Amino acid sequence: MNKLFLSFLLLFSSVSVFSQMEKYPVFKNCDSAVISELEFCFRNELKNAVIAEFKIPENLKKDGYKATTNIVFLVNASGNFKVIYVNSPYKELKAEIERVFATLPTITPAKYNNHAIEMQFVFPLKIPLEDNAEEIITKNEIVVAEAFPKKQEELALTQPKTTLFPEHKSELHIPFTHATYNAYDAYLNNAGNSHTAVKPYLYNEVREYVDLDALKNKLITPKSTWFGRKLFNEHMAYVQGKDFWFTINPMVDLQLGKDSEGVKTYNNTRAIQVNGAIGKTLSFSTSFYESQGRFANYVNEYAESIKPSGGNPAIIPGRGIAKPFQEDAYDYPVAEAYISYTPSSHFNFQFGRGKNFIGDGYRSLFLSDVASPYPYFKISTDFWKIKYTNFFMWMQDVRPELTVDGAYKQKYMAMHYLDWNVTKKFNIGLFETVIWDDANSRGFDVNYVNPLIFYSAVEFATGSRAGNTTLGLSLKYKLKAVTLYSQLLLDDFRVGEMTSSSGWWANKFGFQIGAKYYNAFKVENLFLQAEFNAVRPYTYSHDELNLNFGHNNQPLAHLWGANFREAVGIMNYAKNRWFANAKVVVGKKGFDYADGTDTKSYGGDVFADNDDRVSDYGNTIGQGNVANVFIGDLQMGYLVNPATNLKLFGGVTYRKFDPTAPAIGFSASNSTWISFGLKTDVFNWYFDF
Repeated sequence: MNKLFLSFLLLFSSVSVFSQMEKYPVFKNCDSAVISELEFCFRNELKNAVIAEFKIPENLKKDGYKATTNIVFLVNASGNFKVIYVNSPYKELKAEIERVFATLPTITPAKYNNHAIEMQFVFPLKIPLEDNAEEIITKNEIVVAEAFPKKQEELALTQPKTTLFPEHKSELHIPFTHATYNAYDAYLNNAGNSHTAVKPYLYNEVREYVDLDALKNKLITPKSTWFGRKLFNEHMAYVQGKDFWFTINPMVDLQLGKDSEGVKTYNNTRAIQVNGAIGKTLSFSTSFYESQGRFANYVNEYAESIKPSGGNPAIIPGRGIAKPFQEDAYDYPVAEAYISYTPSSHFNFQFGRGKNFIGDGYRSLFLSDVASPYPYFKISTDFWKIKYTNFFMWMQDVRPELTVDGAYKQKYMAMHYLDWNVTKKFNIGLFETVIWDDANSRGFDVNYVNPLIFYSAVEFATGSRAGNTTLGLSLKYKLKAVTLYSQLLLDDFRVGEMTSSSGWWANKFGFQIGAKYYNAFKVENLFLQAEFNAVRPYTYSHDELNLNFGHNNQPLAHLWGANFREAVGIMNYAKNRWFANAKVVVGKKGFDYADGTDTKSYGGDVFADNDDRVSDYGNTIGQGNVANVFIGDLQMGYLVNPATNLKLFGGVTYRKFDPTAPAIGFSASNSTWISFGLKTDVFNWYFDF
């Protein structure tokens, strides 16, 4: 694999198209300045003109606002100024900045080879305005946003019509990590778009509301060498033709650590990712990961408890089936890929192998990304106030009782989610899914192919035991800086039994309520979230072993399966390239017993047979082998490269797990796991179980 990376580096080491900028934009007062003085003159003329015209909005004065606002703007080839991004939660501030820049005079544009070109800048405006007069503008106060100096005193500019981030105008996914999406959601909700439940987003969906180039451009750090630019700012290889482009990036997840139970942990992931597009409507992505690792003791125990039939020692949660590596570690390769096609503004079609997520919370009761990747076909339809998404997915059960001649049992899933913006503030989502297998050799049942079908009716028509249907409702309401969200999941229920409070086993449902607070307490890029989840016993399970809501021995919705309640608190903060993420999880879950004397199902394991239930009535959340769970997690780090989301990080996880008796895959523990490393952060990886 190392030879493969070296080959790619040598092959594409010359793929970097940059040209030297000959002349800065010129204000009238700078006409007599020599070329070496134009940069200094431009900066000071701009600063003086902006401060002289700027009027601080009244609400900022009342709030005592004090901060530096980065303004991304350009001087186009005609010499006119245009604001393209303002990093502030205040609409009034943005409006005032746009007004001020509209008053700036037309100037002589930047020149390249004596031809007028467009040039982009970042200008930090300090409020109160008096703070701008503390010192003369320094070299670092205004930087070219898409440029990298070949010499420390000399700026370079990309050739016209090129971009450092071609994916921003593509039909590719934005890599789904909660911290990244929380930042995007703040912009989407503020802009009036409430279609935020189905993840991952497409770049072209988000760029209508967020200036993606500007967000990354302000993080660019000028570097004078090819290696410096590739490591800190750019894709490793970027090839662009008339009707196509593609990027190639090596990816890593290199971690070292130790838990308090004496396990020395590590992860060694090397990967290659190719993204690209052909024309404007077809995009593609493929990634291959080669990994070896050993994790905290509780993770290793769980991974081994869900091992597949056939001799492999474990399934790494969220990644896939592992082979043994050395004496006490795992080797787990993972491959993901997809094609995305958008024939019009109303439709997008995707076919690939990966993960999906439905919901606005940290957890999802509908469909989460906690299990291994799987094949899927996805149709997204967007019109009026509606976004309608259909999934068709292929899953497998890897337990010995369902494995025949070494082949794992297959099952299929059809799902749809209708997202309706009732008003600019209020959103409703309707969810339905059905799971079935090839009973009676019916294979992928065409009854479920119709994207508008009502799955419950089809399940009844084809035989009530021929599939497993669940329904769901989500609600979202947006305040100024706060978003409230919820989910209700219905598996099986009987109205009469629900109102009787008898604890009937088949009243299977779960609910979620939560709130997100963007730019909390008027601190830019501070995000807070609180969430509560509860799922009754036996939810997601079935009396037909292959019709549960799971894949590769992992739940497809909430990581904890069923028979639990939990509260989650999250904090994310970013300042330039620095970041800090904190999370606290407190919960209670009922497990089955592992001592062999009590073999009944208490409803926490979604793979257990419903017919083995402990009782028809009197079932409550937390029944059985009850465990109290507390997890605290803190991560801090530095974003090395915004193009690839390469991060240097360190973190600590504290977990207290206190069951009444040993549970399958989970023993009592009170552990602290410290780790640090370098990783390309392109997916969520959950260890909070």
